Amino acid sequence: MTDRKTLLVFAHHDEASAFEGVAHLVTGVGKVNAAGALAHALAAGDVDRAVVLGTAGVVGDDEHRLDLGTIYQVTGLVQHDFSLPSPALHPRGDVVLPANEQTVMATGDVFVKDDEQRARISALGARLVDMEGYAYASVCERFGVPLQIFKVPSDFADSTTTDAEWDEIVFEKSRHLLEFWEERLS
Repeated sequence: MTDRKTLLVFAHHDEASAFEGVAHLVTGVGKVNAAGALAHALAAGDVDRAVVLGTAGVVGDDEHRLDLGTIYQVTGLVQHDFSLPSPALHPRGDVVLPANEQTVMATGDVFVKDDEQRARISALGARLVDMEGYAYASVCERFGVPLQIFKVPSDFADSTTTDAEWDEIVFEKSRHLLEFWEERLS
């Protein structure tokens, strides 16, 4: 894409499994791990942009429900597990995907697999849910580093979703993300 120094970021080792030959950072799951590891990496000062790739659950139930085979660019973030209103964050990186492949994502420190929780998160205006995105955006904002987040849905974050389901599909999702990386971002 450009000659900029890009930091490629994943939350979980399995999401990065297809990226063996590509330099990347794995932060660990959850907002604290994500914030700490990314802040440490950005403190070195040699990063011009951060690109986050990973999986997320689908929480939107409208007639334009997100597809499990499409990669979406996150253009807005909210926290769903914080009792006080948190400001919406908007990654400052270049928009790469068309409007129908852009979405808002909610972040919280829980793997969502409950219909009631899914509906509450959807009511916040989010169509995807993850456990790190808001933290990544907050850290990049503080460091003044442009950020792009791209997520491929792994599940529908409902009562039929299981941890085992994610464990089975994540390696396929990683290969899909690698193709996207090579074709659109690297």
